[in-house]
Amino acid sequence: MNIEQAREIANAVLYEGYLLYPYRQSALKNRQRWTIGVVYPREYSEANGGVDPWAMQTECLILGDADTTLDLYARFLHIFLRNESPSEDTAGTVHAWSNASNTWEWSIASRLAGEPQEEGLEREVRLVNCSLSELAEQPQSLDFAFPGEQDGEEAAAGTGVRDLRPLKGSLSVAVTPVDTDLFKLTVRIENHTPETAAVAGLRNGLMLHCFIASHAILQVHQGAFVSLMDPPERMREAVSACRNLHTWPVLIGTEGASDLMLSSPIILYDYPQIAPESPGPLFDGTEIDEILTLRILTLTDEEKQEIRQRDRRAREILERTERLTPEALMKLHGTIRRMRPLEEGER
Repeated sequence: MNIEQAREIANAVLYEGYLLYPYRQSALKNRQRWTIGVVYPREYSEANGGVDPWAMQTECLILGDADTTLDLYARFLHIFLRNESPSEDTAGTVHAWSNASNTWEWSIASRLAGEPQEEGLEREVRLVNCSLSELAEQPQSLDFAFPGEQDGEEAAAGTGVRDLRPLKGSLSVAVTPVDTDLFKLTVRIENHTPETAAVAGLRNGLMLHCFIASHAILQVHQGAFVSLMDPPERMREAVSACRNLHTWPVLIGTEGASDLMLSSPIILYDYPQIAPESPGPLFDGTEIDEILTLRILTLTDEEKQEIRQRDRRAREILERTERLTPEALMKLHGTIRRMRPLEEGER
């Protein structure tokens, strides 16, 4: 499996919960939308007792030697707000976060219940061609920043305004020798976005300064990752010493491969796969396409219109679902992957 194929698996994590079932802002389940893999600003976290994590740490084992190299990809969503431009009769009115009421105050009616719409930009930070032996001698760290902006953009229903807040963080990697051919890899993603302590308690506004659905793809060349779920006997003690914070690394690719690992904020088994019967991403859970598809088809016309006005991904889900043929829907009903004879005692 190459890195592009690995991203297809990782995107199931990146967008897990991006549009919570049943995909409309008015639904009660959507009141707290961003709950998975959130890395908060360090300043905010420390100002509030450290309850919310400002770092995500991955530790796993690598079999390698002096020729082994690593590529690291930290990925997350950067949330921004989108609203329609003011009309002529409301020109000059303003919008702002209200500290008193903990809500966005809008004088301009937006398309959904008078609130700005949240969307997510994919972000990726890379450290590539890192030598395992050099990392054992000297850890590496990469500081990164994504600038903020507020500009007009062509939205589905006309011209809109995008409000994007700046983010700052770091990606670091270190290697600790465990045995002659065994090494412990430590990868940290940290959020150092400044001037966030003042937004304590304002959860919706705070999400604009967070890394959402944070995860990492790790790739090794001329080496092999060790499964943390089913390690060889001689490596079990070293595996138990790995400290993973707010994430869980699993092997990905074809079963038996060991060159790629996905460090996920949700618990997965080694070698997770996207079901070939799935007509496309639903961004809400794994292997429950039929339930979600049927639920979407039962939405009212008003609810569907609300979905269309959310963002591009929501519209794609709705339109793809409405185009499903009876044959395609039946494929989601159940599939036998393989058959095997029953062992003695299983009958």
